[in-house]
Amino acid sequence: MQIAPRLQTITEPQTIKMAKLSRELRANGVNVIDLSLGEPDFRTPEHICQAAIKAIDDGFTKYTPVAGYPELLNAISQKLKRDNNLDYAASEILVSTGAKQSLANIVLSLVSPGDEVIIPVPYWVTYAALVNLAGGTPVLVHCDIKDDFKITAEQLEKYITSRTRLFMFSTPCNPTGSVYSRLELEELAGVFKRYPQVSIISDEIYEYINYLGRHESIAQFTELRDQVIVVNGMSKGFAMTGWRLGYMAGPRVIVQACEKLQGQFTSGACSISQRASITALTSDLGPTHEMAAAFRQRRDYVIGALRKIPGMKVTMPGGAFYAFPDISDLLGKSDGERTIDNDEALSMFLLDKAHVATVAGSAFGSSSCIRISFAASMTQLMDAMERITAVISTLK
Repeated sequence: MQIAPRLQTITEPQTIKMAKLSRELRANGVNVIDLSLGEPDFRTPEHICQAAIKAIDDGFTKYTPVAGYPELLNAISQKLKRDNNLDYAASEILVSTGAKQSLANIVLSLVSPGDEVIIPVPYWVTYAALVNLAGGTPVLVHCDIKDDFKITAEQLEKYITSRTRLFMFSTPCNPTGSVYSRLELEELAGVFKRYPQVSIISDEIYEYINYLGRHESIAQFTELRDQVIVVNGMSKGFAMTGWRLGYMAGPRVIVQACEKLQGQFTSGACSISQRASITALTSDLGPTHEMAAAFRQRRDYVIGALRKIPGMKVTMPGGAFYAFPDISDLLGKSDGERTIDNDEALSMFLLDKAHVATVAGSAFGSSSCIRISFAASMTQLMDAMERITAVISTLK
């Protein structure tokens, strides 16, 4: 049996690989603290769960419209107006099986072989993989820690060519936690409006995990109305990762294209998840804000602990739930048994010696960093930081 060559352009995400290794070690009795996956450790709020139970009792167990229930599309439209002051009609919104499917729908609908897609580095692992799968060329723009890992308007314009079809980024960012300010987005918008052929995917899945105040979206600039596609979902802000419910909002032409594509892949998203999401989006956001406050406390502890470790440089993330320390000064050091040649070696060293799972930064395009999720209990995080500090102290 011969596997299609397109599968050779992608690999298993490092985040999933490290989580798998953690489970295997745990199954063998090893006390592993898994800080690899980006998944809230909170339960889905009770009122959302009750809405799902009611949906089952009310018989919402049949196929759903490909684009999503009209009530959910309207709820998303109202949410975008309420939280972001964005005007999208229900016909400009598409519900998918997770934000990842929304991203895949858009990339496969817009990118053809030979097209270039600009992606600021560090980036979420799936961005480049989707571009490769579509036959496009990822154009990776490396952003420095001194710029908080954010692309500047000058960098952006330098990389736009006649073949540029798409720009993909996230704010708040996975893996760095960086958050773009309104001014920074306005400067990027000033570049994009000179290149109307370039579409923009604004991945805002971490919108509610924001420690800097009001979330800013590049979609707010009306001159980009025909270029921006906003991607969001329920997983992070509502602790609904397993419910697999995401959505996109953008120009009707791209929404129609993605609906056509999705109709051949998965059809409509889960009926129960959709009904629960209506309740989540239209109810009080108190549980979401409480979760974000807990993440802020954990962030402050983890960043403080990492900054005390010689050889690690780390920014203060403005959102999401990740630390992304630069570990360049640790490369080449050894504990007498193994040498830390690269970021993957350090990540495996921490797993083997400290029994703490992290993700190598090269998975996100930055081989001088590692990603540490603080979406874990404070008790686990304190234990993990003590373990990491102890084993790194053995490197000379």
